[in-house]
Amino acid sequence: MKEEKKQIVGHVLACGTQMMWGATFVATKVLLAHFLPVQVLFTRVVIAFLMLWILFPHTLKIVDKKRELAFAGAGLFGIVLYFMLENTALTMTYASNVGIIVACAPFFVAVIVGIFFKNEKPGVNFFVGFVIAIVGIAMISMNGAKSLHLNPKGDMLAFTAMISWGFYSAIIKKIGEWDYPTAAVTRRIYFYGILFLVPVLMWQGVSWDVTVFKKPEIILNFLFLGVGASALGFFLWNLSTKWIGAIKTSVYIYVSPVVTVVLSVMILHEKMTFISVAGALLILLGLIVSQKKVNQKK
Repeated sequence: MKEEKKQIVGHVLACGTQMMWGATFVATKVLLAHFLPVQVLFTRVVIAFLMLWILFPHTLKIVDKKRELAFAGAGLFGIVLYFMLENTALTMTYASNVGIIVACAPFFVAVIVGIFFKNEKPGVNFFVGFVIAIVGIAMISMNGAKSLHLNPKGDMLAFTAMISWGFYSAIIKKIGEWDYPTAAVTRRIYFYGILFLVPVLMWQGVSWDVTVFKKPEIILNFLFLGVGASALGFFLWNLSTKWIGAIKTSVYIYVSPVVTVVLSVMILHEKMTFISVAGALLILLGLIVSQKKVNQKK
């Protein structure tokens, strides 16, 4: 494929992946009406793991125990804690709230990665954008509690999920320096995610109602989350990053919360007030401002 076509396809893949990821909050919300958060997460991770094993049946050999520990940490922070907090938040607040709040993850990624990697320190624009976005988050959270009678704990759980994702990103950055195949790395992380989730399932005494799986919407949503968003999504995202670069690809993160809000209103019939819309716009503005200096460097 010619370089010009790679550029065009790369942008399309990046935008399409974020549109798909923006829809995950809605799909998860639908499944949470029938399953516990840990059940949704476990099923999604197992499907993704199996799909990656089928597509990339290559064994990842790791001799260093410290590196193996890093993979375990990635599975804990990026799969178990992040998605458990996110899924639980979806049972307590609007999917649109969770989608927009989680979209602020780049801020926490920059802070936490900056702590562990001295060569990546956020600039002034980052902090300005961070303040703008935090104001937007506060507007959404307060609006949910006052106007829509929601429990603000759900928004706080989504907020905590972002912090967990920040630690995951720092670990992934370190793993990336070891030059392992991306597909094999992701599959290994999913493996540890499954390993950590099994005790949680046992501790909660989860029981599975197999009759629910007879409903087409249940099967389709699980396949979307496992095969689409988890297995295929990461592959397309990494491919677009390879073709158009990490900075250009990251801009499409802003597409995700917009898709979440639109689908939440259309499919879940969630209410959107002026305050929540204003908060969403402030978050997007904050993200753009925080990226401005990075783009100028490029």
